[in-house]
Amino acid sequence: MLNSEEILRDLAAQINQCQNCALAQTRKHAVPGEGPANAEIMLIGEGPGFHENEQGRPFVGQAGKFLDELITSGGFKRENVFITNVVKCRPPGNRDPQPLELEACQVYLDQQIAAINPLIIVTLGRFSMARYFKDVKISHIHGQASWMGNRFIIPMYHPAAGLHQPNIKPTIIQDFRQLSALVEKARQSASAHTDKSNDEEDATQLSFF
Repeated sequence: MLNSEEILRDLAAQINQCQNCALAQTRKHAVPGEGPANAEIMLIGEGPGFHENEQGRPFVGQAGKFLDELITSGGFKRENVFITNVVKCRPPGNRDPQPLELEACQVYLDQQIAAINPLIIVTLGRFSMARYFKDVKISHIHGQASWMGNRFIIPMYHPAAGLHQPNIKPTIIQDFRQLSALVEKARQSASAHTDKSNDEEDATQLSFF
């Protein structure tokens, strides 16, 4: 049975060879994502841009530099988090990902999340946010953590938004500064859920006697 690191490596190989949508015809490099297989934090953006398409790595342009600063302000380092996108190849002209493209990449993202099993998922921008929050404006829920399944989901503005709209840049910085506290809260919540499950399991076992 493959471990998480091997699963991610296998997925990256599949993504690099993928022909499941039209983006495969225009990409230079697919961008599977990067980071440790046991990352507590997973950041999901929208799609690769020009620099990402050139290098095959996520968030390496100006938005990436800002993201690095944001991660640091939250008390973490880039190499400690897993970074990926909802689509793994660059949409031409940096246009929005289309439904068929999102659908083609969803299987890869689902498997990445399952392999890493992060404590916190930070969605960056509206397309990754829409995976968890339907018909909601990011301006209404940014920076607010919601417990879903066994993890926190935290919608945040895409770093590029802070570069294009300087008025929301302080908001983005403030949201990321909460990250360390939210991780600690998520650890406590996960522990409480585990304890509760164990208590329920114990109670079930006791009922047999």
